[in-house]
Amino acid sequence: MEKEFEPYLRIDDVTVDRSDVAMLRAIDDRGSLSGAAEALERSYPRLQQRVVELEDAIGPLVERTRGGAGGGGSSLTDRARDLLARFDRLVAAYEGVARVDETVLSGPVVDRDGELATVATDAGEVLAVVPSEAATASVTVRSDAVSLHAPDEVPRAEGTSVRNRFPGTVSWHEAGDAVARVGIDLETDEGDADDAELVALVTRRSVDALGLEPGRSIVASVKATAARGVEGRGTDGD
Repeated sequence: MEKEFEPYLRIDDVTVDRSDVAMLRAIDDRGSLSGAAEALERSYPRLQQRVVELEDAIGPLVERTRGGAGGGGSSLTDRARDLLARFDRLVAAYEGVARVDETVLSGPVVDRDGELATVATDAGEVLAVVPSEAATASVTVRSDAVSLHAPDEVPRAEGTSVRNRFPGTVSWHEAGDAVARVGIDLETDEGDADDAELVALVTRRSVDALGLEPGRSIVASVKATAARGVEGRGTDGD
């Protein structure tokens, strides 16, 4: 389950959101308002009106040239580029918190060692921090706590960094500029991966290094102390 958020900048009486940023970038890419409208499949008059609304609040964003050898066109001002950079910083600031996926694995507690409990889930036994009174638990794993490994390069389980290991198959990935969300279909106790999915947040470099394409066999690992459980009402599927 992904925690959604919609970044925006409030400047005077105008709200700058993703659609405005996409519009400015399309103008920059296409070199004209008409080209941007075509690329975005938006009405040219409405796009032009939106530029005027933004400029009334923020100042000149688009520099227009007419005629000449190049036939005229439009380009972004330094103010517009500063606005885009400011928006990117806003997105980056929230990315780690607001766009973190959470996977929940549930089942009975079958063993305990102090604060750490072993929970039997459809994806196998999970070692997690679970309340002492819990007989069943729902364990939450955040995507930014998941590490991915090639099957022959999984770290050993020893010392203070005890890790859960989840063999599975890459089902999808969604790449951003620097990071990517990767979906892993986990192997279940029944030998299939239909009922359990784990999402990992990794760097683009990891995507390339591990060849994280759909169908790729992979092992996800999570530190036991990063898996947090709450008392559950039943086993998986309840």
